[in-house]
Amino acid sequence: MSALPTIHDVARVAGVSRQTVSNVLNTPAIVRPDTRERVESAIAELGYRPHESARRLRTRKSSTLGIRIDPMTDGISGSVLDRFLHALTEQAARQGLRVMLFTATDPDDEIRQFARLRDGADVDSFVLTSTFHGDPRTRWLIENGQSFVTFGRPWGIDDMNDPQHLWVDVDGWFGLHEATSSLLASGHRHVGYIGWPSPSGTGDDRRRGWRDAMIEGGMTDDAQLDALDLAVEDGVTQGGAAMRELLSRPGSVDGVVCASDSLALGALIASGGRIPVIGYDNTPVAAALGLSSVEQPLDEVAAGVLELLTGAHGGRLGDAPADDPRHRLVRPRLIQRTPERIPVVEGT
Repeated sequence: MSALPTIHDVARVAGVSRQTVSNVLNTPAIVRPDTRERVESAIAELGYRPHESARRLRTRKSSTLGIRIDPMTDGISGSVLDRFLHALTEQAARQGLRVMLFTATDPDDEIRQFARLRDGADVDSFVLTSTFHGDPRTRWLIENGQSFVTFGRPWGIDDMNDPQHLWVDVDGWFGLHEATSSLLASGHRHVGYIGWPSPSGTGDDRRRGWRDAMIEGGMTDDAQLDALDLAVEDGVTQGGAAMRELLSRPGSVDGVVCASDSLALGALIASGGRIPVIGYDNTPVAAALGLSSVEQPLDEVAAGVLELLTGAHGGRLGDAPADDPRHRLVRPRLIQRTPERIPVVEGT
């Protein structure tokens, strides 16, 4: 078996020094474009792959991202973070990065895991999910100078412009606005909303999308809107109970949009399919049952997270230009379906 190509072989074929090859691999921006192209061609020709362990020892970086595994909730909406983890891991691997998963019982325990991983030099950066008002995790990371990006906005502060908090999020307002507008365009007029109790950054954002679409559609009476708006904890059973409550109220609700597929599934069962229901997350359950749902583009979210972690910011404000984007807000898309069958579930 022939020996694997080395960095010296690449330098010889490209006609450059070993240091130039190293610069192309580690800091390509400082190498002239024509020289970089010759080196990259030599790498492709030889099939050279950098020795990652040696690189980590040399740079004193682990090339590893740390991310907590959130506990599964009802197994429906919880699949979203599962899919995000797969997208992040696949895309990170293509960039020579690894993902380290860890568990934590609550935000304080997660902070303790941050400190442990930092002290052991096990990870270079952290990726956070499920941000919320007054989130102590981001405050700790900022105060300790850690590189991080969140999947979710820093709710409760200067969401769009905070220079110390880099984030990627899906535009929940847009998603629910599109879902509601689609029902209004189909002739429905009393479109209800089943969401989560406030304050919930994500839930409140989605509720605003529904409410704004309803106002644009001609329903400007606050009392009417309030009668169509229900806040419950997430779950199939809770979604079913909320739908029965909406159906019992005056106003003839003729369509419903929900903050999650779990709530939407409960609402669909409780209505017996008599009125259209749209969920959020486009989970496998929604696809299997033919439930319309708003799909989060998780591949785009993962790409945005890695771009902020490895780009000019490097997960921090650093010396990046002031006009360099500190966040990525990606738009979801509405997947419209017609339910083929309505399941019967006890307790809904």
